[in-house]
Amino acid sequence: MTVDPILAGLFGNRLHSILAEQQNALVNTAFSAVVRESFDLACAVFDSRGEMIGQSVGGTPGHINAMATGMHHFVAAYPPETLEPGDVLLTNDPWQTAGQLNDITVATPVFRNGRLVAWFASCCHAPDIGGRLVSAEAHEVFEEGLRLPILKFLRAGEVNADLERLIRANVRTPEETIGDLYAQVTGNEVGAASLLRLLDELGLDGLDEVAAEIMDRSERALRDALRELPDGTYTNEIVTDGFDDEEIVLRVTATVDGDGIHLDFAGSSPQSRRGINVVLNYTRAYASFAVKAAISPEVPHNAGSFRPVHVTAPEGSVLNCRPPAPVASRHLIGHFLPSLLIGALPSAAVTAIAPSADALWMTIWRGPGFMLNVFQTGGMGARADKDGLSTTGFPSGLRSTPTEVIETMAPLIQHTRALRVDSGGAGRWRGGLGQVTTMGALGVTSWGVNGNVDRVRAAASGVDGGEPGAPGRFGLRGGADLPAKSRVPLAAESVVDVTLPGGGGYGPPSARPVAAVFADVVEGYVSVAAAREVYGVEVRYLGDPDALVRLPEDYAVDEEQTARLRAGQ
Repeated sequence: MTVDPILAGLFGNRLHSILAEQQNALVNTAFSAVVRESFDLACAVFDSRGEMIGQSVGGTPGHINAMATGMHHFVAAYPPETLEPGDVLLTNDPWQTAGQLNDITVATPVFRNGRLVAWFASCCHAPDIGGRLVSAEAHEVFEEGLRLPILKFLRAGEVNADLERLIRANVRTPEETIGDLYAQVTGNEVGAASLLRLLDELGLDGLDEVAAEIMDRSERALRDALRELPDGTYTNEIVTDGFDDEEIVLRVTATVDGDGIHLDFAGSSPQSRRGINVVLNYTRAYASFAVKAAISPEVPHNAGSFRPVHVTAPEGSVLNCRPPAPVASRHLIGHFLPSLLIGALPSAAVTAIAPSADALWMTIWRGPGFMLNVFQTGGMGARADKDGLSTTGFPSGLRSTPTEVIETMAPLIQHTRALRVDSGGAGRWRGGLGQVTTMGALGVTSWGVNGNVDRVRAAASGVDGGEPGAPGRFGLRGGADLPAKSRVPLAAESVVDVTLPGGGGYGPPSARPVAAVFADVVEGYVSVAAAREVYGVEVRYLGDPDALVRLPEDYAVDEEQTARLRAGQ
């Protein structure tokens, strides 16, 4: 069937609006701060075969891209003849969807005139799924919580009460966990209702044909972008903190051949005995995201944009672990893949970015009567033509949990929350800054924390002469460092430093304009000492150094004046 190109464009644009409705309904009805504040979620629409047509703007790559391939498991488990209007399916199987038990995918088939025409689905991080709190301590997935195969959560519109009771009995936060599942169901229903109205408006019986055209357009556009890359084989390597003294090495060989690319992760570390392992589905998710972000970010994201990207990793490696490997903290490895891949591709042909803080920091605070997941973000690496973004969740896209929410939802107090001076790697373009936070508790006799953190040893490196970003710190204020990725008991009076890493710099620091260094000092991003010792710029205060100073937006020093200033004239 030949699809009218105007119809395909109109349909694609309307789907974006419908997906925004789906996500808004989910967020606005969610119970947990994880979903409502940090947006640890993804929403998408699929054709009748489970091929992803489009995603919401707020989806994290690890959820949306893993869900895009994971939907084929739903379609295989429940063919159309086994479904009816009002059915809703769910699973949190790590090897079928997003790689950890806390991430639950909820999928709703959409029927029109008695025929299945589409699917709406969402994937959200549940505040708790039983087992150990999210950490890397487990030795196998069975310790990490309740594992749900693909099941019917609703049957013909009626909640599966037995399944709900089972989930409630196995989680520490039953109201939040079940409340978020209902929010996911609601979001899917809102999307489905709007899609059916759109089909009525356009006089269409289904959407498979127009969806195929939308996906084919994305595939063609990404293949065109790949043709602009020079054919060849490119490699890169990154070292992460791993668990305890077990460093993890990630290696990639990227082979560009015409309009396709093959990403092979052979040479990466073997799967770990601890819960930092990544399933292949999650590896594919962040690998395909990295390629698209680097070469063609403007292309609409759907199943078509996956087709030119082929991903392999040795079975039994940390990027393709075998069950029942523990996987709860898989993001502490998976989030490094975009920096690894972008660093492998020729910088002149892609959107080049220095390595970032990469792994999202997730601390889980627990005491008598409370448990709270807190998400925080470090600095993004500098780009080839601009500074890195500070405290920005790249590549996850997640938001840091607001202080007001932390202090409202638990007896916690955030003593400090500020940008971390000098944490961004120096360079012609400076890396983004991390943040300095300190956490205490009020009115408790005992409490504890799981610190799912990385880059406390292996800092984000610089590129093309840029300096590395500052590593992070997770430890007691004025005391010892705390073990990462493990549950740690705390005394009532303890105050914990959660100090996030910065992104790497791009280009030599000596090439940064004096005006930019001066502005960084004024804004508090770079210290006077670092300006002098790292950038070679002497800054002296006239009057009170604590006085508020604001530079005019058009303040600049031209290159000739920069050269004279650096020469001491």
